[in-house]
Amino acid sequence: MFDIVGKKRWFFAFSLLITIPGLLFILLTPLTGGQAGLKFSIDYTGGTEWSIRFADANVTAEDVRAELADLGQPDAVVTRTGRGFFDIRMTSLDLRDIPPVPEPTPLTSPSPDVSPGGSPGDSASPDASPAPTPSPSPTPVPTATPEPTPEPTPAFPGADPRVPSQGEIGAIALGLQERFGPVVEQAKLSSIGAVVSSDLVQQAILLILVGSVGILLWITVRFRDVKFGATALVALLHDVIVVIGFFAILGTLFGVQIDGLFVTAMLTVIGFSVHDTIVVFDRVRENRARHVGEPFAEIVNHSILQTFGRSITTSFTVVLTLSALLLFGGEAINEFVLALLIGVVSGTYSSIFNAAPLLVVWQDWEDRRRGRLQPRARRRATA
Repeated sequence: MFDIVGKKRWFFAFSLLITIPGLLFILLTPLTGGQAGLKFSIDYTGGTEWSIRFADANVTAEDVRAELADLGQPDAVVTRTGRGFFDIRMTSLDLRDIPPVPEPTPLTSPSPDVSPGGSPGDSASPDASPAPTPSPSPTPVPTATPEPTPEPTPAFPGADPRVPSQGEIGAIALGLQERFGPVVEQAKLSSIGAVVSSDLVQQAILLILVGSVGILLWITVRFRDVKFGATALVALLHDVIVVIGFFAILGTLFGVQIDGLFVTAMLTVIGFSVHDTIVVFDRVRENRARHVGEPFAEIVNHSILQTFGRSITTSFTVVLTLSALLLFGGEAINEFVLALLIGVVSGTYSSIFNAAPLLVVWQDWEDRRRGRLQPRARRRATA
C-alpha cells in the first residue's frame, strides 16, 4: 500500500515550490506599477468603446480581433451582438479631435398670415371697414435663401458618414474597412470607464473572504472538528495562490491578461476545491468510526487511497473538457478556461496531498500536547 501520509513532507515541499514563485510575481504587480506581475485587461482599466456593423455579414469576431492586433490594438475585446454589430473595447484613444457629424438643416420658409378665402392681410370679419389704400413703399431688398447643410462625405466609399477618419481611431477605422469593406452603421463611439470597477473587485474579495469563513464554519460543524475546516481552508488558499500566481507569471513573461471572467473562474475553483476535499474528509470520518483504535495516520492514508480513483477520474474528465475548450473554444474565453484548468488540477492535488496529510500533522500535534504520543527524543531514549 502506497504511503501518501508518510511522504507528506515531499508533497508539502512541492506545494511551496509552486506557490512561492507565484507569490513573488504577484508582489511585483504593485512594486512595478503593473509593468510586471498581473496584467489587467480593459475590463479593469477602461478604454474606448466602439460599436459598428460591416456590410459583409460573414465577418467574425475573431477576424476583427486579429486585424485590430495588426493595427496596434492587441488587447482589444471584440464581441458580436445582435443585427451583426461588433462591440469593440480598446485601450483609451483620444476622441477630442474627432469632429462631430453635423445634422442636416431642414429647408423651411416662413409663410405669411393668410386668411381663408382672402389674400394676406384680409380680415375674416364681414363688418370690418374697407382697408385704406396703402401708400407706396420702398421696393424690398431680396434676401438670400439659406442653403441646406450638405451631408458629410464618408472617408470610405459606402461607409456611414459618422465613422471617423481622423486621429488614431480614424486610422483603425480605415484599416478595418480596407480589410472587411465599409462600415455601414456606427452605433456608438465613446470613452468608457472600467467595466470591473475597483469597488466591484473589493466586493468580490470581500465575498471570497466571507465565503471562506462560511466554509470553515460549515465544515467544522459538519465534521464536529475545527481542524477539518481549517485544513480545507488551507487547501483552498493554496489553490487560489497557484492560479493567481500562475497568471502573474504568464502576464510577466507573455503578457497574458486577466479579464472580467477571472473572478468567476476563481469562485468556481474555490467551489471545486472544497468539494473534492470534503469527499476525502467524509471517508476519513467514516473509517475513523469503523476502525476505532487504529493510528490516525493509517486511517487517513487508507481513506485517501479509497477516494483516489474517484478524485482522479472526476478531475480527468473535467480537464479533458476544459482542454477542448482551450483549444477550440475561441480566444474570447481562453483566460477563463485556463484559470479553471489550473484550478482543477491544483484543487485535486491539494485535496489529496495537502489537506488530508495536514489533518495527520494537526492530530499528531494534539496527541503530543495531550501526552498520548511520546516525542521522538523520548522514544529514542527508551529504545
